[in-house]
Amino acid sequence: MRALRYLVLAGLLGAAVTAQAAPVTYKMDAGHTNVLFSWNHFGFSNPTANLGLGDGTIVFDDKDAAKSSVQVTLPLDKLDTHLEALDEHLKKPDFFDAAKYPTITFKSTKVEAVGGNKYKVTGDLTVHGVTKPVTLDATLNKSGEHPMMKVQTVGFDAVATLKRSDFGVGAYVPNVSDEIQVRITTEASVPKAAK
Repeated sequence: MRALRYLVLAGLLGAAVTAQAAPVTYKMDAGHTNVLFSWNHFGFSNPTANLGLGDGTIVFDDKDAAKSSVQVTLPLDKLDTHLEALDEHLKKPDFFDAAKYPTITFKSTKVEAVGGNKYKVTGDLTVHGVTKPVTLDATLNKSGEHPMMKVQTVGFDAVATLKRSDFGVGAYVPNVSDEIQVRITTEASVPKAAK
């Protein structure tokens, strides 16, 4: 009888340890990630560009957001406005100066749950060689097994508003707006173990 009690106790302890969620590391999927930014052009239009993902990692703990983090690299050679001439212009020294500063990076410093599936993700954004703190308003769209890949996957949307002049990219302000709207959508999955 004593052995049975120990066995039951061991099982309960094991279940309790298993039930405690640990942070899970996800690799962002470049094929299902858009980092869009838009601006106002002389009051006439609001063009949008996509910064293609180079590499991105999300560490997510659904029980304790403070254990979560995000790290992203966006190479400017993947910048896409759907207009080749505009792509090239934005890469020149009066804007991103991509030859000198070839990547944009974001590394979170704090993740806070703010209710429901909403989070505040604060981190260091580096653009044009300048690093500034930025806060993203993020929404968890879904978490679960991806039906095609059969791996644990999360999907997030996030938005922020920035001033490009804060990063030394102030050409043509105010005719071309200083304020930039950023919208991100991403899927990220647990990498499959190498066979």
